Amino acid sequence: MLLDPTLILELALLGLSTGFLAGLLGIGGGMLMVPFITFIMGTRGVGTDLAVKMAIATSMATIMFTSISSVRAHHQRGAVRWDIVRRLAPGIVLGSMIGSLGVFAVLKGSSLSLLFAAFVAFSATQMFLDKKPAPSRQMPGPAGQWTAGGVIGFMSGLVGAGGGFISVPFMTWCNISIHNAVATSAALGFPIAVANVVGYVISGTSVANPPAGSLGYIWLPALGVIALCSVLTAPLGAKAAHTLPVKKLKRVFASVLYLLGAYMLWRGLSS
Repeated sequence: MLLDPTLILELALLGLSTGFLAGLLGIGGGMLMVPFITFIMGTRGVGTDLAVKMAIATSMATIMFTSISSVRAHHQRGAVRWDIVRRLAPGIVLGSMIGSLGVFAVLKGSSLSLLFAAFVAFSATQMFLDKKPAPSRQMPGPAGQWTAGGVIGFMSGLVGAGGGFISVPFMTWCNISIHNAVATSAALGFPIAVANVVGYVISGTSVANPPAGSLGYIWLPALGVIALCSVLTAPLGAKAAHTLPVKKLKRVFASVLYLLGAYMLWRGLSS
């Protein structure tokens, strides 16, 4: 697939949108990228099974760049809880490698579509409910945070998201403020992305007849355009997170997530 002007425009708009949302909501942008990349690749002759896998892997690869840009803006505001990042990161790396190197390569694209749809619906529901935690609840000890990190990394690797769909609800459930949770989730996106990308590249070497410009399961043309555009808007989203009514925005975005989840459910069932 060559980068024709139409494709460049589609990927650029996707990158600008997901970069802003990554900074604003701490979600890494994967929930938006995966359905659209799947659709774009599908319209260009790539089968559903491979398109879904490459969309997930490429989405995760862009998070390496989005995370750096977003977390820099959050760090300047003192919002990142680096103590939590240090305790969750080891489990995240281990869980990510298990997911992307082993389970991801074995599962069919249709199964990953259904899994993605389920977790998008879960994330959207969490945004709608906005449940308040018990006042006495705190972050678990080191072992508990290692375990939580492993779950976040593993599930992120299977759905191509930066972990915010689990880590933000988890941290707010433990009475971490929403702004700190979003900022810390953005920082966690980098180790999640790096560990998973290594797994996608290695596990994708056995793919027969991949699209032009592929590196394992990663579609490099899409990675280049989306990453370039997303790093421009991620700081804007991070800045907006400290001024806009995030609670209301989350409910609007949750509605969009339900539609995207329905699309991936349809792709999974129809294939």
